Amino acid sequence: MDKIDKKLVTLLQENARMPLKVLAEKVFLSSPAVSARIERLEKEEIIVGYEAKINQLKLGYHITAFINLEIAPVQKPEFYPFIKSCPNVIECNCVTGNYSMLLKVAFPSTMELDTFIGQLQKFGRTSTQIVFSTPVEPRGIDVNAEMPDDK
Repeated sequence: MDKIDKKLVTLLQENARMPLKVLAEKVFLSSPAVSARIERLEKEEIIVGYEAKINQLKLGYHITAFINLEIAPVQKPEFYPFIKSCPNVIECNCVTGNYSMLLKVAFPSTMELDTFIGQLQKFGRTSTQIVFSTPVEPRGIDVNAEMPDDK
């Protein structure tokens, strides 16, 4: 990726709906040249999708929590389809440490969160942290940060 690609990725992370014409103006290229670059970035799977940021509170999801789950490796074939089918799971990561899974979830109430945790406990021990505030919202990667290959 050159500097123009990095600028395009940065701009699209800030606003994936930015018009092609505006992107072209910001990187000092023609719209067709920018379109070709974006298409190449998509083919190289550097850009893998576009999404809208949603205000969970406005939709009634007042509880965000992180759940650590300890499961045995043999349970993964059963666990993965189950967790993929849970609409309140925002993210699920297989991690190192005492727990093997880290889930980020959103629920309208603690009662519904408690019910979900009960369902998870058939797979193993859990530990839950409820989010009070989020000083750093989910954000994109700083593609201008120095990478090992840049040295």
